[in-house]
Amino acid sequence: MYIVIEGQDGTGKSTQARLLEEHFKKQGKEVVVMDEPDGDLPQAHDLHDMILVRGYDLEPLTNVLLFTAARLELWRKIAEPVLKRGGVVISARNYWSTLAYQGYGEGVSKNRIIKITKDTLSEKYFNPDFGFILTVPDKVRLERQSGRGKATETFEAKPNEFQQKVNNAYPKIAKDFGLKIIDASGTIEEVFNLIVGEL
Repeated sequence: MYIVIEGQDGTGKSTQARLLEEHFKKQGKEVVVMDEPDGDLPQAHDLHDMILVRGYDLEPLTNVLLFTAARLELWRKIAEPVLKRGGVVISARNYWSTLAYQGYGEGVSKNRIIKITKDTLSEKYFNPDFGFILTVPDKVRLERQSGRGKATETFEAKPNEFQQKVNNAYPKIAKDFGLKIIDASGTIEEVFNLIVGEL
C-alpha cells in the first residue's frame, strides 16, 4: 500500500506519517516513511539541498526536473522494494507538491509536470492507494513553522503572494485527483484519527 500525505509547510505531514508508521508496524507490516524530496538517501538529500537550502536562483523548470530526479532515486531504491515485498510506503509529499509549488506557484504548465512525472516514475507512484491533503489556517501554519527552530528553506521564504498561490492550489489538486482534505487544526491525535478513519 502506498499512502501520500500532502499539504503546505507546517500542516503536520511528517508527524502524521510517523504515527501511521507506528500504526502499521503494530499490525506486523513492513513500513517505510519517505519525506520527499530528500528521504534517507544521500543523493536525494543532495538534490534537496541544491533546490531548497543553497540559495541558488534556479529556473522553475529546473526545480521540477531536480525534484523528479530525487523522487526517482527514492522510489526505485527505497519504496519499490518495500511494495514488492507487500509492505507499506508512507510519503510526506509526492509530485502533487510540484504541481502546487512549481505549477501554481512558479508557473510551470501543469500538463508538463504531469508528463515529466509519468515519463519518469512508475504507474504506482503516479496513483497512490490513498492521498490526503492536510490544511490549517495560515496563522496556525506560520506559528508551527516559526516554532521548528530550523533554517527557512527557499519556498518557505517566498512572499505571501506566492504562499497564497500554493494555498489556493491544494483544493484544486484535491478535486483533480480525488484526494481527501483533512482539517489538521486539531490535536495531533484528532488528526491521526481522521486519517485512520479514512483508511
